[in-house]
Amino acid sequence: MKSRRGAVLWILGALATTSLLSLAFGGTGSTSGAQKTPDLRQAMITTLSAPGPHPSLGDEARVFDRLVGTWDCDYTFFLDDGSVRHSSGELKFGWIIDGRALQDIWISYSKDGTKERSIGTSVRIFDKNSKMWRVVFVAPAFGSVITVQGGAEGNRIVLRGVDDEGSMLRWSFNGIQAGSFLWRGEKSRD
Repeated sequence: MKSRRGAVLWILGALATTSLLSLAFGGTGSTSGAQKTPDLRQAMITTLSAPGPHPSLGDEARVFDRLVGTWDCDYTFFLDDGSVRHSSGELKFGWIIDGRALQDIWISYSKDGTKERSIGTSVRIFDKNSKMWRVVFVAPAFGSVITVQGGAEGNRIVLRGVDDEGSMLRWSFNGIQAGSFLWRGEKSRD
């Protein structure tokens, strides 16, 4: 473990020169990825997961809690050139970080199965000061990081923000029922 600890301390030392940080690592796993047991490789995921919303969220937890679970998706993409592309996929929602945040994973599969799946994730937190849900969406394959914010508007959930190119965004969850909903991602340049 010595070489592993040294690498982490060097990186943290380079990034945080004004504070002192001391870390100690322990565990039964090997530093070699090929020799780790499956349980150790999943430890972070297990710790991240939460069984439900934290009580401090109160009624705000209901905004997204109704989406928790795994959804089969039929994606329709309206491209800038006017063409339309369809694909199937999944959407998985779950509470994380002791129920103080919600994470989702958006997965789209190519029709012919020859291409890699497209995958992105969002982390959602409720900001008590602004009384809004703040969302960060990340799609590493596309180098995309987008932030939006909003919340319940009547029977819908509406989030607004700006994308990487400066276009205005409106993401909305519409017609939410126990077994279905319609998500719209709208973009405007004017």
